[in-house]
Amino acid sequence: MSKINYYSSKDNLDKKVIILRLDLNVPIINDTIQDSTRIDLTIPFLKKLSKLNKKIIIISHLGRPEKNNKKKFSLLPVFNYIKKIFKDKISFYDGNIDNNLTKKIDNLKYGDLLLLENIRFFEGEEQNDLNFAKKLSSLGEVYINDAFSCSHRKQASVHGIATFMINRYAGPLFKSEVEAIDSVLKNKKKPVTCIIGGSKVSTKIEVISNLIKNVENIILVGAMANNFHYRTGRKVGKSMLEKNAGETVGKILRMFKDNSCKLYLPEDCSVAKSKEGTKIDKDFSSIEDDDIILDIGPKTIIGIKKIIDNSNTVLWNGPAGYFENNEFAKGTYEIAEKISENSRGKSLISVLGGGDTVSAINGINKNLLFSHLSTAGGAFLDYLKGKDLPGVSVLKY
Repeated sequence: MSKINYYSSKDNLDKKVIILRLDLNVPIINDTIQDSTRIDLTIPFLKKLSKLNKKIIIISHLGRPEKNNKKKFSLLPVFNYIKKIFKDKISFYDGNIDNNLTKKIDNLKYGDLLLLENIRFFEGEEQNDLNFAKKLSSLGEVYINDAFSCSHRKQASVHGIATFMINRYAGPLFKSEVEAIDSVLKNKKKPVTCIIGGSKVSTKIEVISNLIKNVENIILVGAMANNFHYRTGRKVGKSMLEKNAGETVGKILRMFKDNSCKLYLPEDCSVAKSKEGTKIDKDFSSIEDDDIILDIGPKTIIGIKKIIDNSNTVLWNGPAGYFENNEFAKGTYEIAEKISENSRGKSLISVLGGGDTVSAINGINKNLLFSHLSTAGGAFLDYLKGKDLPGVSVLKY
């Protein structure tokens, strides 16, 4: 069975030019970085490579630029952020991929870094054009992909380029993402519990379908759970429901019957008349027609905590409620705190992923601890589905 070729400092790459694919796709407003997490995670590896006497050519994308709005998606603010750390050892290149770039790379000192402008500014990147990928590959002798979050996309700087490189590796952040998800699906410490939220069943059906076959418990929370309540005859008032989700929900429920995995749905909930309203805790039998379910209730929180206590591995993707209003953040916060408590004191393996989940956790003003907090987004979900991602398969030998 082929395995991912991970980079090791034991690899003899001294005085080589390394093409390093990173995920520096961070939110930027008026040239100011709003959340530097993804950049900060790359810094230790950049420092390590710089000390190992290599030239590092950094490739990344930012957002979804179009012809008329490129300035908004420039990586220059990211460069300015990294420059504060590396000083004169890093430079920025915003020209074409041509002889001028080759000359600039030749003039770099070993240990220097060069950040290229947003790779999506170049025609051929998103189409995975092989001519463009070959041109990229000619910039260096070694390719390292440390952007697992981009590896579900078959694009030139993630997939095509690697097909032209003999020396191609996955980096440490890439490795940590894969190993974290594998701890749930493959190298698992049972029992495994998955807490899945979000608003749409359709976007998570493949994830849930794959997890049902691999884990002991699945807890459904958030607006997604509304569809299951509605299907099983519970009142949901005017809560968010996904259109035409009945068949999908039915399929998932049948899968639970055919497998040993247990399904846990909220026992009670917190409701209001609007998202800005004051919460009231209710059982489903007392929900009124104009109530909106916006969080899990106190009995459900207790039940989920008991399941976490009886688990050795927990995967969490999707908040438990409308956490943007603090009135309805209790369920999400208490789940986070319980997972953190058991990760710290009971050696719980905890894997958390998804943009909303990470945002919710960042809003908790406490020192929480988790085994792995993923920033991978779509790649995280696709890998959970059991898919062989383009950017992963091309790094296997």
